[in-house]
Amino acid sequence: MSRPVQSKTTGAFYLQSVISFGLSLGALTIGVAYLPVNAWIRAFFAVGVFYLVTASFTLAKCVRDRQEEDAVVTRVDQARLDKLLAEHDPFRTD
Repeated sequence: MSRPVQSKTTGAFYLQSVISFGLSLGALTIGVAYLPVNAWIRAFFAVGVFYLVTASFTLAKCVRDRQEEDAVVTRVDQARLDKLLAEHDPFRTD
């Protein structure tokens, strides 16, 4: 009756994304740690980095949730249309 939704993301792409995120966050953290400035400026940049990371995760989750919601609405609309077409008899006279 209901078919499972297939993921369009391959395992290799997922792994590449995780590695890329880890490397970029690590490089940025090391860059902020070794900046030739005083501790207050370094701490400000570090807070900015971590705020950007959490905001990115939140945005990604919101985009994913919106796409899943649209997919569910589309499937419900398609099921309603299929039901109407199955019940429709063009040769029936009332």
